[in-house]
Amino acid sequence: MIKIPTKEARNRLILNVFVDGFFILIITLCFYLATPIQSSKVIYVPQGGMNEIIAYLRQNQFDINKLDGILIRFLGYPQSGWLNINRTFLSKGDFLYKLTYAKAALEDITLIPGETLYFFIKAASEQLNLDEGKLHQYYTKYAPYVDGVILANTYKVPKGITEEHLMYYLVNTSLKEHQKWAVKFLGEYDERQWFRFVTIASIIQKESANIQEMPLVSAVIHNRLKIKMPLQMDGALNYGRFSHTKVTPQMIRNDTTSYNTYKFNGIPDSPVGSVGFDAIKAAIYPADVDYLYFVRIKKGEHAFSKTYQEHIKNFSQ
Repeated sequence: MIKIPTKEARNRLILNVFVDGFFILIITLCFYLATPIQSSKVIYVPQGGMNEIIAYLRQNQFDINKLDGILIRFLGYPQSGWLNINRTFLSKGDFLYKLTYAKAALEDITLIPGETLYFFIKAASEQLNLDEGKLHQYYTKYAPYVDGVILANTYKVPKGITEEHLMYYLVNTSLKEHQKWAVKFLGEYDERQWFRFVTIASIIQKESANIQEMPLVSAVIHNRLKIKMPLQMDGALNYGRFSHTKVTPQMIRNDTTSYNTYKFNGIPDSPVGSVGFDAIKAAIYPADVDYLYFVRIKKGEHAFSKTYQEHIKNFSQ
């Protein structure tokens, strides 16, 4: 005779199966979350939906899948931007937790108007303990010009950022600003046309004593270009590692680059250094004057003139 279990016994059996299954699930989940994962100390997480974030991390060689997305949901939601993971080897559980709650330790790096990439990279490598050569390498990889692409500004970057991440961030952030300004001033972004103005702006940035002078210096540059007169400006020769070097007659004789506006007509092939908004605005909108010359006077500012005779007289001021 078959003994039929009571309702109470059946309920106990179901409960036992449920409890056993639950414990197996928990144990399996614990083993899964203990799986080791490799990461860089600082990672970038884009803004977007969970699927977009998971896809981005997978594209960047992180062992993340849709199940991890579900687990993250129990913790909250991934932070966006640069995150300080702080370790290169950790468990899957720790990694998912840090995606949700980690914050990057930010540090300010400043590119002053008129400074060249050469000295900016030298300062950044010392401040952030990065390889100077690799910074130049990755700048070249992402930037369309040898200088002047990264805009003069203060940037917040996480400690522990890699050379490639830093250059990618600085170049792409600046290029977005270039495009925005180009559309604002010119109605479109034509890279070649725009960086012609940036090159002029970089000379204005070097030559002007203050913001008020910028449209006047711009006018001199544009007026000389119109009549195919050499610019003959020292600021153009203060490129790269010569940013803080006094221009001498010997340097003018020996320099064969396009930056030597004493030898070559027109503007250099690339910006001389970093620029700010005011210099670019002045390059596009020069003052409506017919000046062809300017010289620094005792007060530290410049005297502008139309003729060479006036220019010579201004030397005595």
